[in-house]
Amino acid sequence: MEFPLIVSSRLMRSTAARNHRLRKESIILHHSPAILFPSLVHPQFAGKCARIGRSRLVSTYATSDAVASMVTILRDGGSAALVMVGGYSLVRAFDSLTMRNVIEQSLSRKIVHVLSGLLYMASWPMFSSSSDARYFAALVPLLNSIRLIIYGLSIVTDESLIKSVTREGKSKELLRGPLYYVLVLLFSSLIFWRESPIGIISVAMMSGGDGFADILGRRYGSLKLPHNRKKSWIGSISMFIFGFIFSIMMLYYFSAFGYFHMDWRTVEKVVLVSLAATIVESLPISQVIDDNITVPITSMLAACLVFGN
Repeated sequence: MEFPLIVSSRLMRSTAARNHRLRKESIILHHSPAILFPSLVHPQFAGKCARIGRSRLVSTYATSDAVASMVTILRDGGSAALVMVGGYSLVRAFDSLTMRNVIEQSLSRKIVHVLSGLLYMASWPMFSSSSDARYFAALVPLLNSIRLIIYGLSIVTDESLIKSVTREGKSKELLRGPLYYVLVLLFSSLIFWRESPIGIISVAMMSGGDGFADILGRRYGSLKLPHNRKKSWIGSISMFIFGFIFSIMMLYYFSAFGYFHMDWRTVEKVVLVSLAATIVESLPISQVIDDNITVPITSMLAACLVFGN
């Protein structure tokens, strides 16, 4: 009576032992060199496994690259759009202050002159580390230059814009100083970008140095330069001091992000560049060639000499 039970018990133990052995062999086979190293198994099977593995790996990397590329494009495109809106809002804000007689039109124009270039440079770290990031940043001055050309040629009119960035309120003025200004920003972002102190110093001298030279020179410039009666001592001194200060500030700002190294020798070099730009800005040549051309070009040339780039 107990024989079937004994046989059944033995059969169950035998079946369990066999299943355990099969599971153990399956685990060993799964982690065995034969699977990890296809050369140890049948060539056709190994080749098939290798092809599947490679295709999955390539597909994974391709997907990751596509996602990373899309994220970079969205970041750079969004940054460019944000900077564009910020620049437009800056001009409109000071235009509103001028219309309310809170600030003089000439002072408003020069404050916009100072802030536009400095804030545009300050936005560069917002963009990605991609080599194409500079092209997205360059879209901002490029679109602004097209806008100035359209308004300057009177294809479309915008009286508030004309009054906020011109001296005499004439549309054709947009094709001179303001257009040169944004073209310098375009050139600096495309050629030098944030890794080079040359473009940074050039924009700082043009926006900060030349801007404050005009602001203070017009208000307190009663003592004129002997070689140029349209320029004053206070204007030239302001050009040198504020151009130097803003250049150092922006260089320190970018060095804090790790784009280049800054030391005391950098300060000495900025002094030389500021002095060269100030001397050229004081010359009567400014009556023929706009300061938005002479100041940045002089700064670029002097910076190339002292920085060795």
